[in-house]
Amino acid sequence: MPLSEHEQRLLDQLEQQLHAEDPKFANALASDPAHSLSTRHIVIGVLVLIVGIMVLLGGVALSQIVVGILGFLIMGAGVYFAVSRPKFSGDPTAPAKSGSKQKSGFMSNLEERWEERRREQ
Repeated sequence: MPLSEHEQRLLDQLEQQLHAEDPKFANALASDPAHSLSTRHIVIGVLVLIVGIMVLLGGVALSQIVVGILGFLIMGAGVYFAVSRPKFSGDPTAPAKSGSKQKSGFMSNLEERWEERRREQ
């Protein structure tokens, strides 16, 4: 549900006040795609976690402590990979190259529509 004009103006005023009072905090809250979690990392991490759980359960079923420990380590690696931030090469603030894949999908469409609304007002 889109914001009304009055709500949008209030939100813009609050944002401007926050930037005026504490610009460092406001910049920390700003969404930065270079510092966000990667969906690919989360999916792969969860899959590795599931494999680790299966190995752990297999170790318990076989009464093999080494296999259980290996399963636990695999689970830990999956969680670590899921919450790790992707590594970007080069300057993250630099514009994307023309040959590189551009963001697409539902979220990018929402972001584009949001920016269009902000420019119109």
